[in-house]
Amino acid sequence: MRHRFRVLSLLLIAMGLVAGPAVSRSRIKDIVAFEGVRDNQLVGYGIVVGLNGTGDALRNAPFTKQSLEAMLERLGVNTRDATLNTKNVAAVMVTANLPAFSASGARIDATVSALGDAKSLLGGTLLVTPLMGADGKAYAVAQGTVQTGAVSASGASGTTVSKGVPTAGRIASGAIVEAESGFQLANMTSLRLTLRNPDFTTAGRIAQVINASFPGSAVAENPTIVAIRPVNGQDMMSFVTQVENLSVEPDAPAKVVIDEVAGVIVMGDNVRVSTVAVQQGNLTITVRESPQVSQPTAFSKGGTTAVVPQSDIAVDEEKGKKFLTVKNGASLSSLVAGLNALGVTPRDMISILQTIKTAGALQADIEVM
Repeated sequence: MRHRFRVLSLLLIAMGLVAGPAVSRSRIKDIVAFEGVRDNQLVGYGIVVGLNGTGDALRNAPFTKQSLEAMLERLGVNTRDATLNTKNVAAVMVTANLPAFSASGARIDATVSALGDAKSLLGGTLLVTPLMGADGKAYAVAQGTVQTGAVSASGASGTTVSKGVPTAGRIASGAIVEAESGFQLANMTSLRLTLRNPDFTTAGRIAQVINASFPGSAVAENPTIVAIRPVNGQDMMSFVTQVENLSVEPDAPAKVVIDEVAGVIVMGDNVRVSTVAVQQGNLTITVRESPQVSQPTAFSKGGTTAVVPQSDIAVDEEKGKKFLTVKNGASLSSLVAGLNALGVTPRDMISILQTIKTAGALQADIEVM
């Protein structure tokens, strides 16, 4: 029984060696964006009322006072000649994202942010606020109670405790869609796919995969755009449903991304290194100050006590690390294993990679964030 198990294990290992590493494939819907299928950003100006004395100071926020007077006037209350001194009102900016294909009557979330010097919007109520798109047309109307998820308290002496951001909040499902974006996917005869990571090879592979299932329906126009056209009398909706679930192997350029602030290094699998020798060592210079007190001798005339500076400088050079030789065409794993063998820190590894790139031995682009 044990002999059979060993033979089976050897066969499985041999099959794994022959098969090699698995190919990483992704659905087309995960690596592209469809033309016109996107959110639309909306913005509006409104007023939040019902605050517990944490609203705008009307003397410091004239736009809040003007908005309050205009609102009351529309409701039949004339306050033009009155002196308003309330702190329960705040002017806010309201933003929302209108999803693609949203129908009239659908509800979306709205974000409310203080515009003046209000201290908190907790518990306030946003009055009816039209939300407009880039074309100036109102696509939604927002209203509701603002939830900040923050805590803020202050004492008479001026001490303040705050957790979170009390001057910004959300209204869940607080906006109602009044007008649709007007995008008609079903009536389109062609559609463009936009690659999230532009690449010549990936665009060509997407067109090949689509044409393999639907001959003559896809053309790669450039590294970013792949145009598709329904075939066999299909409508655009059903055609896109089939296309987005096709799998393709995306390609990526050789790149090394370095975040010097956090000390993070990310290297792609296609990074290659030409023949190069690397040696890394640290030079530490330590300066210690030991002030000494100098006093005059006994019975001396005119002598004073003085502090005499005394410096001790030590130079420590790390030794014992040998040259690391990386052969021509070495892969990412070989490079990482070699650098780890030197025992270098992420900060030192960043300097080493930049130096190898300067020497012309790193066959990849370096992007420093």
